[in-house]
Amino acid sequence: MTTEAPAYASTTEQLLAELDGHTLTLTFNRPERMNAISGPMLAEFSRLLTEANRDPEVRVVILTGAGRGFCSGLDLVDNSPAARNGRGPVARQLFDLHDSPPTVLWNMDKPVICALNGAAAGYGMDLALLCDIRIAGENGKLACVTARRNLLPESGGSWLLPRLVGWAKAAEMFFRAQTLNAQQCKEAGLVNEVVPDAELLATAKAWAAEISLNAPVAVQTTKRMMRQGLFESYETTVDHLMAHLTVLFGMEDFKEGVNAFLEKRAPQFTGR
Repeated sequence: MTTEAPAYASTTEQLLAELDGHTLTLTFNRPERMNAISGPMLAEFSRLLTEANRDPEVRVVILTGAGRGFCSGLDLVDNSPAARNGRGPVARQLFDLHDSPPTVLWNMDKPVICALNGAAAGYGMDLALLCDIRIAGENGKLACVTARRNLLPESGGSWLLPRLVGWAKAAEMFFRAQTLNAQQCKEAGLVNEVVPDAELLATAKAWAAEISLNAPVAVQTTKRMMRQGLFESYETTVDHLMAHLTVLFGMEDFKEGVNAFLEKRAPQFTGR
């Protein structure tokens, strides 16, 4: 007799998953390597994110790291062509990023909070920037050091950072290969809040719980409209908003929101 696997059981100990209420917390768990992303973590990370985005019970995702670091980037040894494919060079082919973690993160409608517990560099910094909200512990850092390794911010950092802090500040950070501590990140607008390290995860979960009290489809649609609005004209965005509003008006959660307001009570949203 087989028992059903627990919800969001990860297939690797290098990536932990915990569902608490409507919040799914994903923890990079390679503290001895400052949570560098290994090959097994890549596919599992994408799978869990995709599953969470489809699951109506999940309303918020939290990303964090075990130990002293958030994520030091891709494990260049573990993810090298030789490590993946054995001996000899690999065949030249077009790369496919449609199910890579950064692409999955970008396309998620569920809100994602980064609990920045330590340094995020390279791929790890890009993952942090792809989150909607970043809360940093006092030892949180963003390290724009790819130029010191003859590398690029390959997972969207060069697209994201100028949009978050402006061209000149992004150029300064990348070209000078700067590392910003938690307070500097807040001053630059890269993190929403800085809290004591011991309070980081509890704060992230409190923010997630607050988000989860709101109508989940409205939150997710707002995020989608914000994302698409980066590429659309004002008129196109308003047209799309009206189309989505028609759906929201017909939901039970709209009736619940109105009734709760009239009855002066907290609404109980179901996502229906």
